[in-house]
Amino acid sequence: MTEPGPQQPHPSTNPAASAAGASGSAAGNADTMWARAVIDRGLATREEVAECLKTARADPAKPLALVQVLMAKQLVTMSQLRRIKADTDGERAAAASRGVPGYQLMRKLGAGAMAVVYLARQVSLDRMVAIKFIAKKHLSDPIFVERFYKEGRAAAKLNHPHIVGAYDVGQSGEQHYFIMEYVDGDTVFDRMQAKKRLPEKEALAIIRQVALALEHAHERGFVHRDIKPKNLMITSTGVVKLADLGLARAMGDQEAAAAETGKAFGTPYYISPEQIRGLAEIGPPADIYGLGATLYHMLTGKVPFEGKNPNEVMQRHLKDALVPPDHLVPSISNGCAEVVEMMMAKPPRDRYQSAKELIEDIDLVMKGEAPHHARKPLDVGSLAAAVYDDPSPTELRHAGPPSAFANPVTLGIAIGLGASVLVNGLLLYLLLSK
Repeated sequence: MTEPGPQQPHPSTNPAASAAGASGSAAGNADTMWARAVIDRGLATREEVAECLKTARADPAKPLALVQVLMAKQLVTMSQLRRIKADTDGERAAAASRGVPGYQLMRKLGAGAMAVVYLARQVSLDRMVAIKFIAKKHLSDPIFVERFYKEGRAAAKLNHPHIVGAYDVGQSGEQHYFIMEYVDGDTVFDRMQAKKRLPEKEALAIIRQVALALEHAHERGFVHRDIKPKNLMITSTGVVKLADLGLARAMGDQEAAAAETGKAFGTPYYISPEQIRGLAEIGPPADIYGLGATLYHMLTGKVPFEGKNPNEVMQRHLKDALVPPDHLVPSISNGCAEVVEMMMAKPPRDRYQSAKELIEDIDLVMKGEAPHHARKPLDVGSLAAAVYDDPSPTELRHAGPPSAFANPVTLGIAIGLGASVLVNGLLLYLLLSK
């Protein structure tokens, strides 16, 4: 057996050679792994990978490895393939240390500061699930561990087609895990990254499904407290599912409310004013505000309030007036804009008090009708200015009180009212005198 020459990397370090040497189902699994890795890293589009797979399998007698075709079409380089292989080997090693009896870990779906999520196969039922593990740095934090289990218990009490299902929560060795429904699709955040902003009808259809999920959660006494685009998942068939109950809290949990008073829990771009203030009483309007901020972002391509840091963003939620979404995107209908503005009213009492009310207005707007609950108050000063072509209606509101009949318009109104009173009085006299 000859040693590989300098221009022929050893198969153990050459991803293309390793894949080319595979056969049968192993080759298919390798192709699937490489396809997913290349797409996830943005090196090629789904369409490009599909075309490469078609080319690789064009001759069944002499099939090619996907990575060979990818390299031939100059979609990836050898160094990129090596980095992917190193990352994959690292993920497999980490997965091996996180074994859960009865489950076969397949690949990492995502990771954050708090947890890491893997795709896994439940062996007994032969179904795909998602398993969330606490990040290693939090394993020794009893408060965080308890919150992790509270998430699992909260999710288990919510059974709804628009909420990611919970299957189990437990511990294996040092690892704490939460097993949940696997959603094969993308998130609202992913769609916004691709499109920047979504058409009104598409956005409202998504928000309506989330509102149904919130209606279910609120009726069972839970507030989510972290509504945002990344927590709204969309299946390949278009079903929207609310995910991540890590900050969910039972509205009747007085102990938790007391412990969290004065602390802001949520994501700065979508957090409600009462959550920023750390109020003990957090109810459905808080979730409706977060959903409104999410809808605003979906419709306009911009978050409602921006800042140099999270604190500045939250201060703007508290103090700054919201720029109406239709001022940024004129094609947004008046009814839709009114719904967003009511969802994001700063005082909770001025928002929708229930997801049911919100759904009613969304249904009306989607039919081209005016919303029932969200109606802008009539600005009498602006109306008068429009009717009488007054160039400065604010002067009327700030000027001192005029004399009773200094304005000819006021005089005309007074004369009309006086005549009406006289006519009505005369009619009443005639009726009584009969």
